[in-house]
Amino acid sequence: MHYVKATIKETLQLHTPLPLLIPRESTQDVKLMGYNNPSRTQVVINALAIARDPTLWEEPDEFRPERFLISSIDFKGFHFELLPFGAGRRGCPGIHLLWSSTSLH
Repeated sequence: MHYVKATIKETLQLHTPLPLLIPRESTQDVKLMGYNNPSRTQVVINALAIARDPTLWEEPDEFRPERFLISSIDFKGFHFELLPFGAGRRGCPGIHLLWSSTSLH
């Protein structure tokens, strides 16, 4: 069963259902990567780029479920390396249906 869970996580990492997450608005002034972003700036998160980032994943374009066998990374929004359904208040409301029906926790 662990390999099936790892395969599902790897599939969600390679084929993110929502490439761009719902736009968010910053609540305070932030300096990010040398840029000053004032509060109330609209931010769009590219989840597909995060999932394919070679600095976060070793060989991100290859299907390797084994990477999740020894990892505690989950897709429920607590680990920012893998956000196929978003995170926080604006995460996918159906994540609980997938989580409870397949026992992927």
